[in-house]
Amino acid sequence: MMLTEETLVPEAALPVDSLKQHLRMGSGFGEDDLQDAVLGSFLRAAIAAIEGRTAKALIARQFLQIVQGWTRPDAQTFAIAPVRSVESVSLVDRFGAASPVAPSAYRLVRDAQAPNLRALATSLPAIPEGGAAELRFVAGFAEAFDDLPPDLSQAVLMLAAHFYDHREDTGLAAGCMPFGVTSLLSRYRPMRMGFSA
Repeated sequence: MMLTEETLVPEAALPVDSLKQHLRMGSGFGEDDLQDAVLGSFLRAAIAAIEGRTAKALIARQFLQIVQGWTRPDAQTFAIAPVRSVESVSLVDRFGAASPVAPSAYRLVRDAQAPNLRALATSLPAIPEGGAAELRFVAGFAEAFDDLPPDLSQAVLMLAAHFYDHREDTGLAAGCMPFGVTSLLSRYRPMRMGFSA
């Protein structure tokens, strides 16, 4: 399985001004925007770290998931949540020729932890031997940063500020994810269920 982010978080969606306020940076000077590019890069890093930790997309954008075999004959789990819509499903043979799967063959099952593509019949179409299935979909909590759940937006600002404050530090002591951030993310972490002997 391979997950690719096909569209990036737009520059306009990055809360640079909110991060400046969070960092208590001065304003009213002639070069107020001097740090904007740096702050934007720390916000992108914070968003990526939080998405990696939670398997949740924060800002809505398009993803491509490529699988060589279905999770189950009748379903395929998406690698990231929450999935807003499925744009297309294609079967690709070993030579790279793609054939679209009709939207009438599947439906999206929304789930906070493990959304999936579910067959409307008994099973999803067979993936060609040596080929793959390509799933294009839109995932994300919100279109804009201000529409994120408050705990997630606070976690992004806290982590971006932490990255900014420790930008020169390469040791583990300050480089680890702060406890305040991990506690804000705890309810979004994927649940792992298993059986013990």
